[in-house]
Amino acid sequence: MDKSRPETLGTGRSIAVLTSGGDAQGMNAAVRAVVRVGIYTGAKVYFIHEGYQGLVDGGDNIREATWESVSMMLQLGGTVIGSARCKDFRSREGRTKAALNLVKRGITNLCVIGGDGSLTGANDFRVEWGGLLADLQKQGKITAAEAAGSSHLNIVGMVGSIDNDFCGTDMTIGTDSALHRIMEVVDAITTTAQSHQRTFVLEVMGRHCGYLALVTGLACGADWVFIPESPPPANWEDIICQRLNASRLRGSRLNVIIIAEGAVTVEGSPITSTYIKDLITERLGFDTRVTILGHVQRGGTPSAFDRVLGSRMGVEAVMALLEATPDTPACVVSLSGNQAVRLPLMELVQMTKDVTKAMVEKRFGDAIKLRGRSFENNWDTYRLLSHHDIPTTKTNFTLAVMCVGAPAAGMNAAIRSAIRVGLTQGHKMLAVHDGFEGLIEGGIEEFHWGQVTGWTGLGGTMLGTKRLLPANNWPAIVTNITKFGINGLLIIGGFEAFLGALQMLDGRSKFEELCIPIMVIPATVSNNVPGSDFSIGADTALNAITSTCDRIKQSAAGTKRRVFVIETMGGYCGYLATMAGLAAGADAAYIYEEPFSIHDLQVNVEHLTEKMKTTVKRGLILRNEKANEHYSTDFIYNLYSEEGKGVFDCRKNVLGHMQQGGSPTPFDRNFGTKLGAKAVMWFSTALKDAYRHGRIFANTPDSACVLGMRKRSVLVQPILQLRDQIDMEHRLPLDQWWLHLRSILKVLAKYKVTEEISERASLEHVRGRLKEAKAV
Repeated sequence: MDKSRPETLGTGRSIAVLTSGGDAQGMNAAVRAVVRVGIYTGAKVYFIHEGYQGLVDGGDNIREATWESVSMMLQLGGTVIGSARCKDFRSREGRTKAALNLVKRGITNLCVIGGDGSLTGANDFRVEWGGLLADLQKQGKITAAEAAGSSHLNIVGMVGSIDNDFCGTDMTIGTDSALHRIMEVVDAITTTAQSHQRTFVLEVMGRHCGYLALVTGLACGADWVFIPESPPPANWEDIICQRLNASRLRGSRLNVIIIAEGAVTVEGSPITSTYIKDLITERLGFDTRVTILGHVQRGGTPSAFDRVLGSRMGVEAVMALLEATPDTPACVVSLSGNQAVRLPLMELVQMTKDVTKAMVEKRFGDAIKLRGRSFENNWDTYRLLSHHDIPTTKTNFTLAVMCVGAPAAGMNAAIRSAIRVGLTQGHKMLAVHDGFEGLIEGGIEEFHWGQVTGWTGLGGTMLGTKRLLPANNWPAIVTNITKFGINGLLIIGGFEAFLGALQMLDGRSKFEELCIPIMVIPATVSNNVPGSDFSIGADTALNAITSTCDRIKQSAAGTKRRVFVIETMGGYCGYLATMAGLAAGADAAYIYEEPFSIHDLQVNVEHLTEKMKTTVKRGLILRNEKANEHYSTDFIYNLYSEEGKGVFDCRKNVLGHMQQGGSPTPFDRNFGTKLGAKAVMWFSTALKDAYRHGRIFANTPDSACVLGMRKRSVLVQPILQLRDQIDMEHRLPLDQWWLHLRSILKVLAKYKVTEEISERASLEHVRGRLKEAKAV
């Protein structure tokens, strides 16, 4: 047996999976991945129903899973294998029963999906495993051979918690879906609040962690956010009333205040939503209402992000279990940026406890830093937008903001953030309507604070956008740059925005007026801008596709023996097709980056023919719009229809421009807001550096950049440096991080693959981060 091959790695071994603690959307995706990848490796996989209670009780609570038993789980919220609080497991007697139930089934690999309490309990179970086996052997309940065959227990955890309260991880399973539920409510409330000029106080979950409140505040442009990690100043009642009153005087028709349920004062006294409402009503006379969201945040369909996160983490969890040795510490698999990581479980638990300790000791700065870089960046952006006044002294710098290319949800959030941060920096802010066409024709307008109120939740772009590029229009562009005194240009858009910036750089040799700082913020559903792993708008498009696929799969399940072929957008970039395939549980996803032949299509047809013999009598095929010049969506549909005669029938659906529409998701709102703010802060520095002899002159390579996320960091990268990293003909970055996820898509659809399915995350220690945060 070749242990280096993934399909034999689990032969002769058993894995059990349980969900514990509070439920979270996306847990089912993780369970599905553990089951299917475990079976793929040759292991037996068991469900443990009802969490630790089922582990203690045994019997029918521990059942062997099959490939078909996890079908149609992806789109379900909560956890289909159940979760329960368990007092019995806290006692040694209960853990002894649990150990007996595992040993009798030959299970020595346990995957636990839950919060810090559930994961701590799993580690305690592992540490005392040897002692439990010794007790069982003394009692005659297991033989010496059984004890020897189960001599050590491997533990791997995945964090399932909507609060995102587990340190060391950027996002826990369920957090993104909870934000979706919250934003649905916020968007609905915003319309009625504007109608009646009301103030709304929204209370969200987060007894010990303010992540949901903080990101909600950023995503909806809240006037104030209360979180437990950073209590407001002693005179906060006066400050909040002053800010709300000033907002109304600027013309705002509504105010939104977000409060985490665990918000406190500096002294540790609770701040309640009712108290805030009474304060505003009594002092300002504003019509104020309270909405407490409660458990609606836990419910509903998981977002595309949580499905992909759960699937990736499930795969990595199985590989971590099967690669573990007796000396390997219990670990947590999670995400840092877009990278899978394995982190020592107890180091993360300690780090999470240290946050609570820092808050108790009123070291609130430490608490923010211990939450991690993502949390700290969110907090800094919120303060930049909500706690800075427009200075009376101006910088005399003028920044222009424009959108180029196709519209993308989240553009307005980036525009709003850039305009407001620019104003707080003392800059004059201009909006250019209709992209480079506006720059050519003079469609340029000065923008003020109130003009971008309420923009975060609006789809598309309020400034308008065109695909026209600047080349051959230099005289008009130069004239308007001079006329309006533009010192810096922020371009928000897709590949056309990148090309437009490149052309501006080329034009510098002829026109000195183009020697100004230029920055591109990637915003396109295609997610094909070089220099960034993610683009604003791609997450919204992905959720639109996933939601449609859910409905289509439901239809196929009802009619039986039906296969749907769905075409997605993306140009030559297969990001949407691949990620939607992962999120919706597709049988195949055809993309340009991975060439396919008529033989591959035939293999897929035969695969679906075999699938129709099982209890899962439906199929879902995705095709990127430019996957292949000859094998069009119509061709694939006709091929499947012909070859599937008598076995299944076929339908097709071209999703089209609905992928570009709709309200932006919380991720796109938050991502756009942060990138807009970071871009302006970059301009503030770049303009000072380029200011010479009373004017701006910037012609170095680092004066024209792309601002994007690469792996774990938001980076500023020179456009000229990125020019060599693209396939210009097909508008594709040469390095696309998500391509390695295609092997996971295939394995979860029951294909044998030769590619690596693990992301090969190595165990990373976080003690250094802890000391660094404490030192600060």
